[in-house]
Amino acid sequence: MAGSTSVVVAALFANGAIAILKFLGYLATGSPSMLSETYHSISDTGNQVFLLIGIRDSKRDETQSHPFGYGKSQFFYSFLVSVMLFGIAGWESAKHGYDALMHPGHGGGGEALFLLGFEIEPVLINVAILLGAIAFESYAFLKANAELRRQMEEYEWSGLVEAFRETSDVTTLTAFTEDTVALVGAMLALVGIGLTELTGNELFDAGAALLIGILLMGFAIALAWENKRLLIGESVPMDEEQALRNIVKNDPRVVHIDHFRASYVGPEKLLVALDVSFDPELDTEEIDDHISEIETELKAADERVHFVYIEPEL
Repeated sequence: MAGSTSVVVAALFANGAIAILKFLGYLATGSPSMLSETYHSISDTGNQVFLLIGIRDSKRDETQSHPFGYGKSQFFYSFLVSVMLFGIAGWESAKHGYDALMHPGHGGGGEALFLLGFEIEPVLINVAILLGAIAFESYAFLKANAELRRQMEEYEWSGLVEAFRETSDVTTLTAFTEDTVALVGAMLALVGIGLTELTGNELFDAGAALLIGILLMGFAIALAWENKRLLIGESVPMDEEQALRNIVKNDPRVVHIDHFRASYVGPEKLLVALDVSFDPELDTEEIDDHISEIETELKAADERVHFVYIEPEL
C-alpha cells in the first residue's frame, strides 16, 4: 500500500505542474495537440486525487455494515478514473482534434514572443514544455514500473500482460497505465507539432490531437474492464488457489475439501471460505483447534489472506 501511495503522490505533483505548462503552451500557439495534452494532464491530475481518496478510504477498519472492510473503495475510485476522467479527457481531445482536421487554419501558430529581450518562436515553447513533460512523466513511469515489477517478482507473473490481468493493486496498475499513455501522448504531440512546423501543414498537429484522444479512450475501456472483474468479486488465479488448497488438503486431519472459494475484497486482500470434511474421530473441540491452525497456516503462506472461514462438514 505504501508503494502505491508514493507512486500516486509522485504522479500528482508532476501532472499538476505539467498541466499548467501545457495550457500556457496552448495559449501561446493555439496548437490542437497541446490542448489535447492539456486535457490529458488535467485528467491525470484529477486521477491521482481520486486514487488517493480510494487509498485513504480503503484503510478504514471493518464495521458492522462493512464486515470485510472498505478495500473495494480502491476498485470503485479506479473505475471512476477510467470511465469519467480518462473517458472525458479522451473524448474532448479526440473531438478537438477532429474539429481541427475538419476546419484547418483556426488554431493559429501564435506570434513571436519576447522574453528577457530575446525573440522566441512559440513552437519552441511547446517543444520545451513537451520535453519537460516527457522527463517528468519518465520519472513517474519508472516509479510505477518499479512497483509493478516488484509485484511481478513476488507473485511470479510471467510479464506485464499477466500482471495487468492478475493484479488486484488497481492503484499501481492505473498509475502505470496513465504514465505510459502520458509518455506516448507527449511524444505524439511533439511529432505532430514538429511536422506542422517543418511542413506548414496544420493537419499533422490536428491528427496528433485526434490520436491522443483515441489513445486515452482506448485505455479508458481497458482499465474499466480490469476494474470490473474486481468490483464483481474475482477469484484468485487457479495456480494460487491450488497452492492454498494444498495447504488444507495436505493436513492429515482433513479427509476432503468440499468447497473452496477465494475472492478479493480489496487490493492485496483475500477472503477465503472453505467447507471441509475432517476426520470423523475428532471431537468438536479438536476440530475447532485444527480450524484455528489451518487459518494460521493459510495467512502465513500468503500475506494477502486476511479473512478465513472454515465450515466443518459432517
